[in-house]
Amino acid sequence: MAIVLLDDVVQTDYGQFDLVWGEGIGFDGDIEKFFRGQINGLVGASDPGGVYINLARRSGGSRVRIVLSDTAPPLQPDDFVDVVEVSTVVPAGVTGSWVSWAGETGGALPGLEPGSYRVRVSSRGRDAGAADEFADGVVDEYVVELWPAEPAHDEIVRTGSESAAYWHREWGGRR
Repeated sequence: MAIVLLDDVVQTDYGQFDLVWGEGIGFDGDIEKFFRGQINGLVGASDPGGVYINLARRSGGSRVRIVLSDTAPPLQPDDFVDVVEVSTVVPAGVTGSWVSWAGETGGALPGLEPGSYRVRVSSRGRDAGAADEFADGVVDEYVVELWPAEPAHDEIVRTGSESAAYWHREWGGRR
């Protein structure tokens, strides 16, 4: 069974989108804190306070869909050319939420219980988002899927955009 926790166009700056456990602020500019021990450069999950997701569009609106499943879902279609998986632990006694840069937008993640999760982020349109932050309309899209799973190393499942390849080189490779 899958529950959609968010399906909307999210306004953000600096491409920052976070899943936050408790009262955390999300990505604070400390790359090592989020990407320590990881090979990918798109989804930072080494901070116990949450998960940082690097959106391609620096400013403006990006479509984001967050889905909570009870088992690993199938991969998104091949037009989602960039796919990364990470593991995270939602601690007991905290509320999960999503937040964009500086808390400009955010919301609750109802139904996300304490425990260990696998997080898969699939994206399409990253190169269009990176090329023109002032483009009319939505040009990049992200599907964030979470399901209960034992912790495992992060994994780059697909890389099809120049944007993802760039961030994997810049912020990835720390393992």
